[in-house]
Amino acid sequence: MSTSVNAEQAWKDLQRIRVPQERVYDEIERTARNDSGSAYTTAAVMWVFVAVSGLDLPGWAFWLALTVYVALLGSLAVLYNRRTRMRLHRSRHSWRSFAIFFAGMAVTMLTILGSGLLVDWLALPFGSLIQATVSAGTFALFVGPANRWAVGSLRDRGTRTLRKEAVR
Repeated sequence: MSTSVNAEQAWKDLQRIRVPQERVYDEIERTARNDSGSAYTTAAVMWVFVAVSGLDLPGWAFWLALTVYVALLGSLAVLYNRRTRMRLHRSRHSWRSFAIFFAGMAVTMLTILGSGLLVDWLALPFGSLIQATVSAGTFALFVGPANRWAVGSLRDRGTRTLRKEAVR
């Protein structure tokens, strides 16, 4: 069973789908470039946690600070995820997004551990503040370019998906 396909009508249908999809990609790329508020807020929350965790706290206070830190990060994730105006099926996250997430975790962890060892080795006063500043600064410098790199591939991926669907 086969049906005839009008090539001109198929092209018009493809263009009708493509234009809104391009607007979605533009919005996602604009958000990745201009939404530095979430990165700075996350860096500030991380700075407070690292600075507080460097103090000589009792065990229950450390676990309380860790619980508050995780709760704040979770609420920030929910808040900024809901603020995103446009979503696109299958192209919200690519392998680059997941790679950046894990690379960011590794860079942040290594910076926290490395700066902590350096502060201890040099016996600097206010070591937790120095450690927190270095760690939050590294995080803030890493997030911007990393997000732009991760989002940069979405448009190409969507174009490939459209081409595959058009061929069918």
